[in-house]
Amino acid sequence: MKTLIIFLLTFLFTHLPGQKIYSVGYQSQADLKVYVVKYESQADLKVYKVKYQNQASGNEGRWFFTEYANQADKKIYFVNYANQADLKIYFVKYQNLAGWRNSGKKYLLY
Repeated sequence: MKTLIIFLLTFLFTHLPGQKIYSVGYQSQADLKVYVVKYESQADLKVYKVKYQNQASGNEGRWFFTEYANQADKKIYFVNYANQADLKIYFVKYQNLAGWRNSGKKYLLY
């Protein structure tokens, strides 16, 4: 019984949608194309850049940018035009402002 509980807890915590992000240099390497908008109202997701990896759990717009691609949950490519993007983001200054404005695109980060 104890083994089953440990297994279930391990499974739950290792399969949470993460927000560890790596910015790639080429569009073909990316899982997701992202455009940074000028105004919050234009964004699908408001993103806060966290300082530590353990702060980036969940799918609520708290991103940790990794140093290496193999450490990331998602690889993104920043595009130059909004119409090229899968996801439009806006960087916020405070963690409590992060979150989805268009929850229909949440699946992109699972």
